[in-house]
Amino acid sequence: MPTELNESFIVDRSTGVLVRRVEPRRGRPYEHTCTESVLAEVTRTIDCLGGTAFTVESIIETMSGGLPARRPPFTQVAVAVAFLKERGCVVPTRQRKHVAATDDIYLDAKIEYYALRDGG
Repeated sequence: MPTELNESFIVDRSTGVLVRRVEPRRGRPYEHTCTESVLAEVTRTIDCLGGTAFTVESIIETMSGGLPARRPPFTQVAVAVAFLKERGCVVPTRQRKHVAATDDIYLDAKIEYYALRDGG
C-alpha cells in the first residue's frame, strides 16, 4: 500500500528552483528540487511524445538520447512530473504511466510555474 503524502510545491525566488516538499505519513519530511531548465526540457520531451504514455524513466531515456553522460538527474525529472501531475498538466493512466492532459504541456507548465512563483 502506498504511503500517503502531504506534498507542496514552491519556487525559490532567489534561484528560480522548483522545490517539492513532502511530509510522509510516517518518516521524516524531505525536499527535492528541479531547475527551471530541466522542467522545460521535461515538458518539451512530453510534447514530442504526441500523447504516448510515459514514465519518469522513459522521459529520462528520451531526454538523454540513450547516452548515460547526458542523463538528467532522476530526482529533478521526478519533481517535474510530480509538479505537472499536481497541476493537472499530466494525468495518470495505469501502473506508473502518465499522459499529457493537453496539447501543449510546455506552455501549460510555464503558466503554472510562473503562477506559483508569483504567488498566483
